[in-house]
Amino acid sequence: MKGTRSVHAWTTAPLETFITESGARLVLLMNPAGQVHAQHGFTRAVDVMAAAALGAAIVSATREIGAMLKESTFSVLNHQGKRHGVFLSGFDGPLGRMVLLVIYGPETSLGLVQLFFDEFVIDLVEAGPSHEPSEPVLAADFERELNQSLAALFQV
Repeated sequence: MKGTRSVHAWTTAPLETFITESGARLVLLMNPAGQVHAQHGFTRAVDVMAAAALGAAIVSATREIGAMLKESTFSVLNHQGKRHGVFLSGFDGPLGRMVLLVIYGPETSLGLVQLFFDEFVIDLVEAGPSHEPSEPVLAADFERELNQSLAALFQV
């Protein structure tokens, strides 16, 4: 599918199936630190970095609010606008905790995105490696990349 890029080849088929079935426009698959594993629909690297940083921050903040409220977990966050919806969810995947950020339009619905999200998680787990990675989760230059992303986002 044109516009889909993956760091891990095994993420491509489940992601493309999810995009086709759900009608999603933009998708990021990342770890909770905002490191992108796969993406679809973004045309500029700065948009990917900004969306990943913001998505990771939202998931982290939501988890902390849940802890304050003594909730075991808040798993899904959705915002609905006039032209776009944003679906954001953390889940346990083949590489540990993962996050999916989905932007969808009026041609689909939150219900379809949620339905195919559940199927995506199953497909991704089945496609993924059967063991935990031995490499560190954060890249060696994560701090530099994060600072560049924040500078680009806030135009500093």
